[in-house]
Amino acid sequence: MANRKSTARDLAQIAIFAALIAALGLPPAITVGGIGVPITLQTLGVMLAGGILGARKGFLSVLVFLVLVSAGLPLLSGGRGGLGVWAGQSAGYLVGWLVGVVVIGALTAKILPRYPLWQGIVVNIVGGVVVIGAIGMLWWGIRFGWPAATGGFIFLPGDVLKAVVAAVVVKQVHRAYPGLIPGVATNSPQPPTQKVAP
Repeated sequence: MANRKSTARDLAQIAIFAALIAALGLPPAITVGGIGVPITLQTLGVMLAGGILGARKGFLSVLVFLVLVSAGLPLLSGGRGGLGVWAGQSAGYLVGWLVGVVVIGALTAKILPRYPLWQGIVVNIVGGVVVIGAIGMLWWGIRFGWPAATGGFIFLPGDVLKAVVAAVVVKQVHRAYPGLIPGVATNSPQPPTQKVAP
């Protein structure tokens, strides 16, 4: 019974964060210059999924979202969806989301239960900016030429800001709801041990 409850809770969390990533695509995207990749808030959702749910559940939430997009639902910013997104300029970033969320989740587990804010920001920058950006720009370079790949640097200021916002939110969530990431110690006090008389 406990396993069933745990599985149901995990599935609910995965679905909620997949929906959150979709919801963060609703605000209008900003396209700068000639780059075909819009600036959106959905990377923030990926950072939150990894930081709050951990590597496994965070990965599954992003995977569910991308499966829905591939099935044709217009969940990407600008109402994009369908298999065609995997041939476009954003494809590398979508793959990067899957890798980045795992990196963020794994590194977040290492700094819990304390979660120093500066370390949380660094974790989000490593997984959510460096990893996702590198994979996205690599795809750009292979598919559209290396000069085009340098356009990815335009995302850096906004992505760093998202990393800070995500760290603040993740810290508060883990403080209020410890134990969201399985296998991570919490700050909850240990029950006193009873001494047995000889």
